[in-house]
Amino acid sequence: MDVRTQFINSVNLNAASEFPYLVLNVIDEHSYPLNPGFRVMHWHTDLQFIYVLDGEIEIKTLDTVVRVGAESGVFINQNVVHLVRTNGPSHYNSFLFPAYFLSFYPGSPASSFVKNVVGNERLPLYCFLKENETDAPILAALQNLCALEKNKTNLYVYEVLVTLATLWLEVQRNLSFPAQPRAAAPYARMRTFLQYIERHYGENISLQALAASANVSISECLRCFHVTMQTTPHKYLMEYRLSKAADLLRQTDEAIGCIAERVGFHHNSHFGKCFKEKTGMSPREYRKLR
Repeated sequence: MDVRTQFINSVNLNAASEFPYLVLNVIDEHSYPLNPGFRVMHWHTDLQFIYVLDGEIEIKTLDTVVRVGAESGVFINQNVVHLVRTNGPSHYNSFLFPAYFLSFYPGSPASSFVKNVVGNERLPLYCFLKENETDAPILAALQNLCALEKNKTNLYVYEVLVTLATLWLEVQRNLSFPAQPRAAAPYARMRTFLQYIERHYGENISLQALAASANVSISECLRCFHVTMQTTPHKYLMEYRLSKAADLLRQTDEAIGCIAERVGFHHNSHFGKCFKEKTGMSPREYRKLR
């Protein structure tokens, strides 16, 4: 089974447009525009670059955690299951776009410089630090992308594409691949737990049943969540349910009460309270944003 089926597929908000380029301006975990994904592990088919303007962020994959400070950046590869969190007040821009932006045209010889990186399991993510002189051209290109969002001209689309090409050229010049991907064996239990949640999130999931899905004790289940995701099974389940509810609110006209029941909330008032705590708006207000 593809491990990605156990997580949220975060779809680009501009995927259906002529220019599927999405920029998220994230200030203290509040995303502008509103990001459909909540703070849960997710993946997407787009490439993602992040530039940290202020503070520090943490990027977590299934087998590693990296921290990136102000004036530094990170590349997250296609289909990598990950979570971006903040450590205190922060401000960052996230740039998401399809890989074909970088190939120029079908059959282009430049496509080989894209295929050697995109989806490569040896390179799930890569950090660009202000302390490294060789990363300076990459960070300059990311800064240019930030600047383009503040002052959009009638040449905005072309300016973005040229800047992305420049960014990718500098990445190719400086990229180095680790010898082998990191071993994921210690995370096999977590994959089982998360797969169980994906299949049963609309039901009453007990901690005992979750632990039994991987044939471990409750204490071991709690330890696995703490070590790999720094959260509890209950908190992750709540986040996952809210993410599924957000999808249904955006994509269907199903009654809010039915959605709440479908994702595992048996009281509308509790669902509304949890949803507003997470998004800052009621389910009805969130639906209107469609």
